[in-house]
Amino acid sequence: MIDYERIPAHVAIIMDGNGRWAEKRKLPRVMGHNAGMKAMKEIVRHAGEIGVEYLTVYAFSTENWKRSEEEVSGIFNLLIKYVDSELKELCDSNVKVSILGDWSGLSDKVKEKLLMTLDSTKNNTGLKFNIALNYGSRDEMVRAAKSIAEDAALGKITADDVDEKLFSKKLYTGQQEIPDPDLVIRTSGEIRLSNFLLWQLAYAEMVFTDTLWPDYTPEEFEKSIEIFQSRDRRFGGRK
Repeated sequence: MIDYERIPAHVAIIMDGNGRWAEKRKLPRVMGHNAGMKAMKEIVRHAGEIGVEYLTVYAFSTENWKRSEEEVSGIFNLLIKYVDSELKELCDSNVKVSILGDWSGLSDKVKEKLLMTLDSTKNNTGLKFNIALNYGSRDEMVRAAKSIAEDAALGKITADDVDEKLFSKKLYTGQQEIPDPDLVIRTSGEIRLSNFLLWQLAYAEMVFTDTLWPDYTPEEFEKSIEIFQSRDRRFGGRK
């Protein structure tokens, strides 16, 4: 049983296994993403209920554009569907939504829905729900390095000003004052980070589960937190 007094402040999730879930059932891959969206809805709700302060999910990576046009289109149509069906509940639950990634090049319809969500939830003070969308950690770090180089070229900073704190502020998370995750969870049996929050996960505890994302329930979410709570976090120090 989890200790509700020691809930991780920030949980990050790599929601993996939607396609395999559908293939096992001989369904189109987009049906797996639809089932995964329903699972995400339940985890968002439960995270807020048990006291998680920040929840970050990996919704669409910069590498996901390599998938079929049909699957990519289906994913973004589901995002629109999610906003249409869940925005009221997000507001009623006091959830604040943020986007991590470069979504400037997405379709006007998707951008319209994202802007609506961001504006509607911007003053909410409950769970901070961060959606990594068209996100890649290496791209994020390159953008941060470029921004620092530009500041240096303009004489705003010197080489001596560049440190971990400054670099962190230039990341998507730093720009929105989102703290580093305490726990990262990956579903579907894969044991890698796949270009997700590489800088921010330096000291996060990692939990991997064989469960495919559409089958990942609030009960399993609590099991992942229980594993986190069993760990001794020393942050490079000695006990």
